[in-house]
Amino acid sequence: MAPTGWLGLTSLGTVHTAISLVAVAAGIWALFRYREITMRTGLGRVFFWTTVLTCLTGFGIFQHGGFGKPHALGIITLVALAAGVLAGRGALFGKFSRYVEAIAFSASFLFHWIPAFTETLTRLPLGAPLLPNADAPALKAITGVLFVLYLVGVGLQIRRLRGGGGAPLSPAPAHAGS
Repeated sequence: MAPTGWLGLTSLGTVHTAISLVAVAAGIWALFRYREITMRTGLGRVFFWTTVLTCLTGFGIFQHGGFGKPHALGIITLVALAAGVLAGRGALFGKFSRYVEAIAFSASFLFHWIPAFTETLTRLPLGAPLLPNADAPALKAITGVLFVLYLVGVGLQIRRLRGGGGAPLSPAPAHAGS
């Protein structure tokens, strides 16, 4: 596909970016409102489906000529989402299901931020991006900070789920067969 002229994105890239922004907004809103992302809430379902669409549209983008790190991240994200959904049903991971659900959906949320920072900082400002490429050392540092924030967020969620940080705000877990 030919670039549209807007930040050098193709038509598919523009749609992909728009869908991912909806996913990120739903994830942020779910985390602030419910303190977790789960399929038991409307925001969680919006996050899930727009993240799936983000991954699927991303598989059609070949900015660097073929399968690359962004495609691998898409596959890892889909695996994390699947783990979150299965855990949310409560059958596969037993008493650890709610923890696995929190870890998996939080990981899929983290995975949105890595390309968000990469694409933004290597494209903007137009004509003189802040970073030269996706391998810039500053991006590795940003990814490290994002990972620490992920660990803190998951720690807070697990603490809450164990009863140390207030009652869960989202509905109870769905049980297998219900």
